[in-house]
Amino acid sequence: MKINPDLKKYLEENIFPSYSKNDAAHNMNHINYVIDRSLFFANNIPNINYDMVYTIAAYHDIGHYVDSKNHEKISSEMLLADKGLQSFFTKEEIQTMTEAVYDHRASLEYEPRSIYGKIVSSADRNTSVESIIERTFAYRLKHNPDASLEDIIEESKMHIIDKFGNSGYATKKMYFPDPAFDIFLNEISTLTKDKDEFIKKYCKINHLYPKTEIDYKMPISKSLKKLKKQP
Repeated sequence: MKINPDLKKYLEENIFPSYSKNDAAHNMNHINYVIDRSLFFANNIPNINYDMVYTIAAYHDIGHYVDSKNHEKISSEMLLADKGLQSFFTKEEIQTMTEAVYDHRASLEYEPRSIYGKIVSSADRNTSVESIIERTFAYRLKHNPDASLEDIIEESKMHIIDKFGNSGYATKKMYFPDPAFDIFLNEISTLTKDKDEFIKKYCKINHLYPKTEIDYKMPISKSLKKLKKQP
């Protein structure tokens, strides 16, 4: 596979810098992860346009800093408004990419409208317990800094169960065989069933060291520096 080098340069210079505005769960580390997985899934699809796959993955979370709850809509609108893409794609291709970005979110109730939407939606699924725990903490740290560590851990666990549990909405939005995702689902199911082990792992992965019950009860914005200090 080969991506147009001029397209890559355009996205790297004009799109990627905006990801510094997102929370740590939706930064360039995540985007590179989704790009790599998107290209991996695309590699088994005849006549796929790799430039489109790359661009969709590059754009899929760009609007997260604007409105996290509606970021798929914002991101798709930003792609559609990007006149620079007209040098690389037809109007029809840009429309398909716009729809794919809009359709990528696992919580949407319908299937993506094209194979491109199915690629990025599947690529956006986590395959690492460590990653999902880091990302749930990063998201809540930015969007709910007045919550206590106790509440953040519980909210994170319930979000993970809702998304990746036995009836989780994300488990139904995997459109390609992915053994790594299957292993991840099994691991996360086991972990979330053990409350104490989940708390222990959550704190360890996020480098948090609560020492007393009070540390769990204080607003995270006030206690984070203390929590980050090793015993």
